[in-house]
Amino acid sequence: MKTLTLLRHAKSSWDDPAARDFDRPLNARGQKAAITMGREMRALGLAFDAMVSSPAVRAIETVAGVAEGYGAPLRPTLDPRIYLATPAILLDLVREADDKADRLLLVGHNPGFERLAMLLTRDDDNGPRAELAVKYPTAALAEIVLEAARWDEVAAGAGRLTRFIRPRDLDPQLGPEED
Repeated sequence: MKTLTLLRHAKSSWDDPAARDFDRPLNARGQKAAITMGREMRALGLAFDAMVSSPAVRAIETVAGVAEGYGAPLRPTLDPRIYLATPAILLDLVREADDKADRLLLVGHNPGFERLAMLLTRDDDNGPRAELAVKYPTAALAEIVLEAARWDEVAAGAGRLTRFIRPRDLDPQLGPEED
């Protein structure tokens, strides 16, 4: 069994209209959400054997905030393919993961993360997958347990969504707004 965790970047700022999308930092709400998610990840005992993040500023700042809340450094590999990736590209990244890693964390963007989570999981009769299908907000975490012994075996419908945690589930002040 392999476990894939998808963490969407936290809420970013649109304050600088001249900034490239890639360079947008987190806003104050996003910083708070990242720290809050890190605390929850620590409380749940979530740990990862491998981490890969988008190199976009908002993803890197999300990792830093999560690490602050988690209380330990997180050192993901940066992979530019995650930035605005399609589900097919994300699935390729997952399938390339080192089989020594049983728990993989990806930090990146929508709509790719939502579409990948839906592709990999089966209907759960109004469970967390149904919530994810409605909206995958910023800083939300989706944990997928996959029926695969190796990452290159991961296929559509091979997983079960075991957690879907939104920042607003942990602190009502962190949502909802336009995510």
